[in-house]
Parts: sequence; structure tokens; C-alpha cells
Amino acid sequence: MPDASPTKSRILDAAEELFGDHGYAATTLRAVTEAAGANVAAVNYHFGSKEGLLRAVVRRAMESVNAERERRLDELTAAGTPPGVGDLVRTFVGTGASLVRRHGPRGPRVARFVGRVVCEPDPRIRRIFADEVSPVEGRYRTALAAALPELPADEVTFRYRAMIGLLALHQSGTLTGLSPDTSPTGPETDTERLITLLTTAFTAPRT
Repeated sequence: MPDASPTKSRILDAAEELFGDHGYAATTLRAVTEAAGANVAAVNYHFGSKEGLLRAVVRRAMESVNAERERRLDELTAAGTPPGVGDLVRTFVGTGASLVRRHGPRGPRVARFVGRVVCEPDPRIRRIFADEVSPVEGRYRTALAAALPELPADEVTFRYRAMIGLLALHQSGTLTGLSPDTSPTGPETDTERLITLLTTAFTAPRT
């Protein structure tokens, strides 16, 4: 639903772009408010603080993905039999890979922002992102552990974290950019390849 406050929306848009381009720490509230045509008082009024602004940007970026992941996981579990690894990976990666399409013209900017936050070296920033996605992502991690009873819990968690990292690189376009001299294959093909790779990784023998 569009935000009722044009000022609040402009601040979110500006923060999304600047956090994605420069990172959270390197972006000042002054830079955000100047880009938004607002003032610091407006940030404090709508978000409480710079951290509150970051949380709001993450929430706006991920809420439709979170909702779709939850809905599709409910469908997978509704049959009464535990979903398999392949179905879980396809649902998780497929919904995440649709991030650009979901946000229309803002899509590339949103994906760049998410990729930047997920790979942020400051654990406090990564924690803020995790707070917004943990409820539904935790359900996937639990379902993957149930589908892989032969693996220790910490190994499932490691492979799950690897999936998050590779998906973030794919969403932002960075994964393709790592080898710019190769012929592009298109996002749909890359998504399918990522699903195949991650499914194989999850079902590999324990380390």
C-alpha cells in the first residue's frame, strides 16, 4: 500500500538509494534529507532515528517477499508431508530472485540495497536486516533441517547461510558481474542454475 505521507516516501526512497550506493555508515542523515527535500526533524518524526530509518527501508524492501515465502511454505506443508529440499530451495530462491520484478522501476535499486545490507561487514547492520526476515526465514531453516536429518544442525545452518549470500549476490547482479567477460544468460536461467547448485549443495554428504 502506498505510504500516505509524501515526505516519508521521499525519505525512504532517498535512503534506499544512498544506503545501497554508499552503505549505511557512509551515508549521513543530512545526505538523505537533502536528496529527499526534507529535514532531519522529518526523519526523527517518521522513523525516530537513522537506525529506525534503516529498519523501515528493509521492511519496505522485503515485506512482499516475506509474505510470498510464508504463503508458499504454507502451501508446501498443507499436504501433511514434509516438503523436500528441492521444493524448499526453489520456493526460497525463486521468491527472492523476483525482488527486482516486484518493485517495478525501483527494482534494481532495491536489489542493490538488499545486497549491500546482507553483505555489510558491520554485524549490527546485518542484524537489523535479519530482524525483519527472521520469522519466515527461520521456518525455512527449520524445514530444511527436517528434510536433511542426516546432517548436523550446524551444517544445515552453514549451507543455509551460503544460500542467503549467493542469493543476495544474484539479486543485486553482482554474481553475474564477477565474470563480466562471459556471455550473459539472463536472470531466469541464472535463477534456475542457482536453484540447481544450491539443491545439490544442500544434499551433499556431511562434511
